[in-house]
Amino acid sequence: MRAVADLHVHSRFSLATSSRMELGEIAWWARRKGLDLVGTGDCTHLGWLTEAGRMLRPVGDGIYEAGGVRFLFTGELSCVWREGGRGRRVHLVIVAPSRDGAVAVSRAVARFGNVASNGRPVLGTSVQRAVDAIMTASPDTTIIPAHIWTPWYSVLGKRSGFDSLEECFGPYIEHVTAVETGLSSDPSMCRRVSTLDPRTLVSFSDAHGPERLGREATVFELDEMSYPALRAALVAGPADRGSRVTSTVEMFPQEGKYYHDGHRSCGVSVTPAEAGRLGGLCPACGGGLTLGVLHRVEELADRARPIRVPTHEHVIPLDEIVARLLLRGPRTLAVAAAVEELVGRYGSELSVLVDRPVEDLQGAKPLGLKNAVASIRAGRVTASPGYDGVYGVVRAVAESS
Repeated sequence: MRAVADLHVHSRFSLATSSRMELGEIAWWARRKGLDLVGTGDCTHLGWLTEAGRMLRPVGDGIYEAGGVRFLFTGELSCVWREGGRGRRVHLVIVAPSRDGAVAVSRAVARFGNVASNGRPVLGTSVQRAVDAIMTASPDTTIIPAHIWTPWYSVLGKRSGFDSLEECFGPYIEHVTAVETGLSSDPSMCRRVSTLDPRTLVSFSDAHGPERLGREATVFELDEMSYPALRAALVAGPADRGSRVTSTVEMFPQEGKYYHDGHRSCGVSVTPAEAGRLGGLCPACGGGLTLGVLHRVEELADRARPIRVPTHEHVIPLDEIVARLLLRGPRTLAVAAAVEELVGRYGSELSVLVDRPVEDLQGAKPLGLKNAVASIRAGRVTASPGYDGVYGVVRAVAESS
């Protein structure tokens, strides 16, 4: 059974998240995007758990339904502590086996931080202590290190993390069977680091607004639609060793807001080589550059080229493609109407971007869509890379010419 999943999302109870991130809206956008399985997000927040409990209908082992979309109880935790003379900040995605499991996890981590104030709670504890508490409370919970390369809040991040998963998780590494690539990296980058070889690579959107759902996703081949089947798919290992993760949908990593090194205040974006020549300092103000994901991958890579790269498809969001073809803003009525017509004709946004043969887009409007999608699928794009919290801009060559 094929299932396109986005398991890293947030509800309106998370800071800096749209008030429209409620279950009805999430389900509507999930159908539009072409997602089969979506995380609830924020599953440690008791208010959100109460609301989700009223709206979600159990339809399988750990699977719930609302608005024609299947849901799992998921959340994100921020662990903040000091270790080895440094401040550490590591985010974890958790997937609970059921609503009861999510409640148990919420109670277990509440002793480390305020789970009522933020859907993504800040826990004043190490990853190891947090994982120990989670697995004691709900042993079947899945732990996935989030956006593993992000400088500030990830397990391998330059500013806040470690040089390996093992260094961070210690004896609890056995609970980590998958890692999230994050928006600023893709499987090709991750597979240059041999210590990640035993882990399945997954990609999710980290959506803080409904329009962002599905900008990254993971395609599973499941024996059945159930939490145990999903967990077994992640435990199976990387693609060359029996994984049931058949592919991922990825943003071009250059579009991620931490791909390049840079200094946002000065508008400076540089490559890792340029940052090295500058001694890691901003050429405009002399302050420290934020060293990005590409730099960190280069630091930890022990391969010049990736090996055993899982299947993945790079995409540019459909509204961005349409907006550039129409010379309109992506949130304008003209763009919304054109995207709505495409979804009605082809079934979903991911159908247009990934699944349909490009020949099927012949005659689709706006003019130039077929060529733009063909260029994106072939990797023929131009990029102004993101840096220091600024999203990059990636365009199909067919759009730019």
